[in-house]
Amino acid sequence: MSRVARADAASVSSATFAPLESPTFRAIWLAAQLSGLGWLFQTVAVSWLMATISTSDVMVALVQTSTTLPVFILSIFAGAIADNFSRRHVMAIGWCVIALSSIMLTAVVALGFYNPWMILAFSCLAGCGAAFTDPAWHASVGDILRKREVPAAVTLISVGYNAMRSIGPALGGVVVASFGPLAAFAAATLTYLAMLWAIGLYKWSGRASPLPREPLSTAIHDGARFTALSGEIKAAIARGFLFGLTSISILALLPLVARDQLGGGPIAYGVLMAGFGAGALCAGISNNALRRSLSQERLTTLACIACAACCLALAFTPSLVVAAIALTLGGAGWVVTWTGLDVSVQLSSPRWVVGRTLSIYSALSSGGVAVGSWIWGVVAENHSLTLALEASAGALLLVAATGLLLPIRQWKEADQDSLGFETPALALDLKSRSGPIVVKIEYSIPEANVETFLDQMQERRRVQSRAGARHWNLQRDLQEPLHWTETFRTPTWMDYLRLNHRLTAEDRELDRSLLELHAGELPPRTRLAIERPTGAPRRREQSGSFFFRR
Repeated sequence: MSRVARADAASVSSATFAPLESPTFRAIWLAAQLSGLGWLFQTVAVSWLMATISTSDVMVALVQTSTTLPVFILSIFAGAIADNFSRRHVMAIGWCVIALSSIMLTAVVALGFYNPWMILAFSCLAGCGAAFTDPAWHASVGDILRKREVPAAVTLISVGYNAMRSIGPALGGVVVASFGPLAAFAAATLTYLAMLWAIGLYKWSGRASPLPREPLSTAIHDGARFTALSGEIKAAIARGFLFGLTSISILALLPLVARDQLGGGPIAYGVLMAGFGAGALCAGISNNALRRSLSQERLTTLACIACAACCLALAFTPSLVVAAIALTLGGAGWVVTWTGLDVSVQLSSPRWVVGRTLSIYSALSSGGVAVGSWIWGVVAENHSLTLALEASAGALLLVAATGLLLPIRQWKEADQDSLGFETPALALDLKSRSGPIVVKIEYSIPEANVETFLDQMQERRRVQSRAGARHWNLQRDLQEPLHWTETFRTPTWMDYLRLNHRLTAEDRELDRSLLELHAGELPPRTRLAIERPTGAPRRREQSGSFFFRR
């Protein structure tokens, strides 16, 4: 790893436990650990209950699908809502849904009125709540803490959850074996109520926008456009989908490993899950040290190889101890990969869109997990458990090689906060819906600077387009070759204002670079105009054009 890469890694690394100095983050984080413990209690109880009342391997594997498929379907809507409304309120609603599903599941089990499809339905409802809580919570990290603390905070979230994973499944197995699934469901419900209490007690808010709230459809479209134009985010999403698709075999088939291959019961299953969680915990605690020693791409590749080794060990070992040790390796690879990809998306996203980029990443990653759970369950049922684990190991090795095509760039600290924008004085009385607006920025570029100018305008096109510019193009005057014009459109005047409010300090650096290439005595001139179709009725806001100097 180069000195530059190490410096970049150090610039975004704070002490692992530094974010806990924030009372709000500490309270929500602690409540998240308690509710995470309850979630694991419920997962163990549901998985084992399904394994005992159904003889279908696919039904057992679909327990994972039932909680992840709703995340795939709903996350993009949840991300748009989290960016337009209070993220704290979105979290509260999501946890209410999770608590409701747990209460209903507890009730039907207590009454003895349940079947495999009913269990999957309540798991699906819990997954719907998780679809809203996860993007809002991860996006809130940047609202509660300083940007340089985000990697440590994301690591802490993974460390905390996997600390619970190291003890939760074992405790859950003991509870299920000693008192039955009903007790596990009731305990989980209490932990969810504790999370709601913490959210109600501690308050935080995002940075308020001076502009009106976006319509949901527009917010979703803008988030999808930004994601499509960000190479770093697309790479993280693709790797997350492939990793989820291939590595979920470890967790989806683990009840079958415990029941069929090891001949154990719920306690054995809990021990295996504890091994997985212990590995995840150790990797999470040492994550900062690992990042300083290796690039994130190298860590992700090694993590995929570790998970492949875990699958192969589970496929052949008849020993509970060996299986638990192998799962520590898989747990370590699991948390290193997901933490790295999560932080990569966060650090590549401005605050105005971070909820949506995280939700798209979460949706496609969860989609990979949901599809993978079904695929490996089908392979195990129609062929054998051993073949399913062997095939997933081979697939994980192929995913490790995708780093050659979709590398994860080294993290670096950049100012992604949106800057203020002074609305230009207009000669016309425009309304927010007036448009389309045509923007023309005129440059004077000497011949010696043309090549550099074109390179920077390529980046300029990406920056402007992902912030909302449409039909961007660059023109050169045939009679005055020094004269260049950058042109783009926005559908309405409000869209033009949103575009400028979305540009970050890092984006504005590009303006300064272009200014250095500009040869005119005055800075580049920006002209604003509103289109008027020929033959359209006259309207005051569509009767002219205007410009201002920037």
